[in-house]
Amino acid sequence: MTKILLSLHVLAAIIAIGPVTVAASMFPPAARRAAPTGVGTVALLHRICRVYAGVGLTVPLLGFATAAAMGVLGSGWLVTSIALTAAAAGILIAFVLPRQEELLDQLKGEQGVDRRSAARLAMFTGIFNLLWATVTVLMIVRPGSTTGA
Repeated sequence: MTKILLSLHVLAAIIAIGPVTVAASMFPPAARRAAPTGVGTVALLHRICRVYAGVGLTVPLLGFATAAAMGVLGSGWLVTSIALTAAAAGILIAFVLPRQEELLDQLKGEQGVDRRSAARLAMFTGIFNLLWATVTVLMIVRPGSTTGA
């Protein structure tokens, strides 16, 4: 059962988190390049981020189930990963998605995109992606694990 849960957890992470990180990274430059009347690409990138963020909720749920099955819920690397995952989710919900909506609204209102806002969004997106990269490394290396690399 552990192998099935771990496989589902990894697949969920690839399928759900991958598109969010890519679409979120593409959003700021696409918004800067978009003409006020051509918001299709930017709107699609925002929709990908919103939809896959919701799908991404399966990743920690499957992660908790996997960790419980493996008996590692109290491991330091896992607790750190949980905290970083929560931080990444918080940044996505509090900073990335709302700022994407603001820039999208500016474009829909036929205004130019505020470059400073786009730069701030890129910064928050970078932090979000860095947190996920760190969680991925922790999941692979698992410091202190007898089965880790």
